[in-house]
Amino acid sequence: MTGQTIDPTARLAHIARFEPEIRAFTACDPAHIEADLRTAPSGPLSGRLVGVKDIIDTADYPTGYGSDIYAGHRATGDAACVALLRAAGATMAGKTVTTEFAFFRPGPTTNPFDPARTPGGSSSGSAAAVAMGMVDIGIASQTAASLTRPASYCGVVGFKPTYGRYALSGVKALAPSVDALGTITPDVATAIAADAVLAGPVPAASTIVPRAPARIGICRTPWWHEAEDGTRMAMAEAERIFGAHTTVEMVEMDEFAAAADLHITIMSFEAAQALAWEYQARRDACSQQIVGLIEAGRAITRATYEHAQNEAAALRTRAAALFTRYDMLVAPAAPGEAPLRTQGTGSPIFSRLWTLLYLPTVTLPGLVGPSGLPVGIQCLGPHGGDKTLLGHALWAECLLPSRPLPSSLKS
Repeated sequence: MTGQTIDPTARLAHIARFEPEIRAFTACDPAHIEADLRTAPSGPLSGRLVGVKDIIDTADYPTGYGSDIYAGHRATGDAACVALLRAAGATMAGKTVTTEFAFFRPGPTTNPFDPARTPGGSSSGSAAAVAMGMVDIGIASQTAASLTRPASYCGVVGFKPTYGRYALSGVKALAPSVDALGTITPDVATAIAADAVLAGPVPAASTIVPRAPARIGICRTPWWHEAEDGTRMAMAEAERIFGAHTTVEMVEMDEFAAAADLHITIMSFEAAQALAWEYQARRDACSQQIVGLIEAGRAITRATYEHAQNEAAALRTRAAALFTRYDMLVAPAAPGEAPLRTQGTGSPIFSRLWTLLYLPTVTLPGLVGPSGLPVGIQCLGPHGGDKTLLGHALWAECLLPSRPLPSSLKS
């Protein structure tokens, strides 16, 4: 599929067939979906089914934020992103599994390529549902690597736009200075169609076309020593493929080495603020992961936090200078193939930098690691250069191998 609408009935059949194994949804009602499909307005996303990450409010389904505290919780209305998608003709297929408060405690979702492996976090349900063809668009979010990593592990496209491009009204906050909304889709064309709506406020159709970058910078980042064989293979192959069609150069990133620690400081401090009630009133119902994050944030002084924000702003200025030479950067999306579920949801190390820098990123599938599992690459553009980056991503997608499919979809 390349930006083409699939019969919604086929999507419902996929949900019925694969949901018992994949467990991508926290709530999904086929009868409700069918009724919504009949009454949805005509628009650029007519017929598209959307999975909504369960930190995002919906009027017709509970929103539990991945937490026992909010079991059965219902919002009074839709989040802004959901309202915009509905106005464009899309139908909500239900709520997709997230980690607790979009942090680290995993939900029940399995990886479509291997049920013993993680689909990533925290946008696990959205990524798995798209990979299995159960939805056309998965609404996701990223505070560290919560969109990019699941897209890489599940072999689908992940688009995290420039910070602030999509409205966060109705989305549970974790760290507002770095929280960003985005999409997970089967291809770049669908991400473009969704972007034209979510960048709103009036639903629109997009006219973005493939656009070759004149010069690509290959960014292994200061954490290349954490790259496993799968990511090393994927980056080398991407460099070879793109280098046959345009100029490709290695980019030194040592001056950005402080970014990971800055991101952790900012995220921890703001999470302690955002989840103050949950910590004070319902700490017994919080996981050790989220309690640890909050307590780390409570130990950070306001002065340390403000210093980290100032240092982050300086790094954003340095990042802008990169794009005076390069049209697009290419970087690892994750350390490697999806780890076993018993090992957690995977390390966010290869996305903390880009999330802190507020840059738009498109994770592209097509490459695999030594076990034959998906390994994505990130394509990055300058702050505010979302449309141009999406055009470059269309170009890159055409050159990369077709995205891998789970074996159950091949039979």
